[in-house]
Amino acid sequence: MSPEIIGLWMIAAMLFAIFVGFPISFTLIFLGTVFGVWGMWPRWELTFYLETLQFSGAMMEQTLAAVPLFILMGILMEQAQLMERLFTAVQLMLSRVRGALYIAVLFVSTIFAAATGIVGASVTILGIMAAKTMNKSGYDVKLAAGAITAGGTLGILIPPSIMLLVMGPILEVPVTSLFAAAIVPGVMMALLYVGYALVRCNLNPSLGPALPVEMRASSMWVIAREFFLGLVPPALLVGCALGSILFGFATPTEGAAMGAFGSFMLTIAYGRMTWQGFKDALIKTLEISVLILFLVAASNFFGAVFSKLGTPGMLTDYLLTLDLPPYAILLMVMALIFLLGWPLEWVPIVLIIVPITLPLIESLPFTGILEDPTQRLLWFGILVAVNLQTAWLSPPVALSAYFLKGVVPEWDLKDIYFGMMQFMVLQLIGLILIIAIPEIALWLPGWLDSRPE
Repeated sequence: MSPEIIGLWMIAAMLFAIFVGFPISFTLIFLGTVFGVWGMWPRWELTFYLETLQFSGAMMEQTLAAVPLFILMGILMEQAQLMERLFTAVQLMLSRVRGALYIAVLFVSTIFAAATGIVGASVTILGIMAAKTMNKSGYDVKLAAGAITAGGTLGILIPPSIMLLVMGPILEVPVTSLFAAAIVPGVMMALLYVGYALVRCNLNPSLGPALPVEMRASSMWVIAREFFLGLVPPALLVGCALGSILFGFATPTEGAAMGAFGSFMLTIAYGRMTWQGFKDALIKTLEISVLILFLVAASNFFGAVFSKLGTPGMLTDYLLTLDLPPYAILLMVMALIFLLGWPLEWVPIVLIIVPITLPLIESLPFTGILEDPTQRLLWFGILVAVNLQTAWLSPPVALSAYFLKGVVPEWDLKDIYFGMMQFMVLQLIGLILIIAIPEIALWLPGWLDSRPE
């Protein structure tokens, strides 16, 4: 059997093991070792050289040091309960507007997405925060569930996203450029959600009526105070951390350190810091960071063995011989990622599937701005991010539904699914727009790169 065919069996074994439920990291190491020794025989020792090289390389990757710092930043800001304060302020400010709570949920989720890329945390907090008020105000359950779950998934896309931070070294593009490329698509997706909710509420006011009189603010001073205390501190923190990275004043790791320190000080300033809370935040940060970083090293090793067997080149050559248009092949890749996003989280897809498809994407004969290899990879990275955002809302798995159902048990799972699917269509529209108009993702990084030093 040729090494290329062994590589195909290796992928099949990997997908089977993951679907069965084996731990992903150890599965990748085991399969990489077994199939590497088999495929490289009699030079079987190359497998262990690759393992040593990839693990040491992952540990020396400076960009990945930002992962635990950004995770800690998000967890501490969650502890400071800034989202609740901001939600209350927006709710009071727009209390006379139809669909005010939809706007409040999506506005707060956009701000919080820039503070933490943890989708589960965002959906859970938004559900706890907004569902009770929405029920009391007579809001439509389906549209409410869709707004909460879709808003929660913005954390995947809007920087500083943990997923984009991990994806940068895989695509071999600067993380700063990837962050810049995600800003306009992220804002575009948020505006699509808000626009859809407002149009539905104006066509059918019963979906999102104005808030009852007893839920409105007693004075503008109350609104201004809550809005200032809820918005300005997190916005300044995220703006300084992200801005320093985008404008080249700090590396991603330095910007993440600034953000983590700033969120620590904010938690103290708001009187939410306790020793037990800080200890829990550190433990949670350690757990999530180890999960991601160990998986990075394991998938790098798995991918190196897979590439050494020559299977990516064989698949690329086969698809190119089909003589399909570049966008047809791109849509096939997007469909594969979308389908895998149902049972899998973003981590194995970004770390395993994306490296497998990269040689193919690099070989496609795109024209115009996409002829530049760096621009093409930036664009592809954002397409993957928006695609995976869509997968979070795709039944039957759709983890966002279970996060929301866990904190709002009175909402029927069928209604949550139906609400999510409405917003999934909006995400697909956004994905098509970015495919058709690459400048949506590429304009901002191009502008930042063209600035005089």
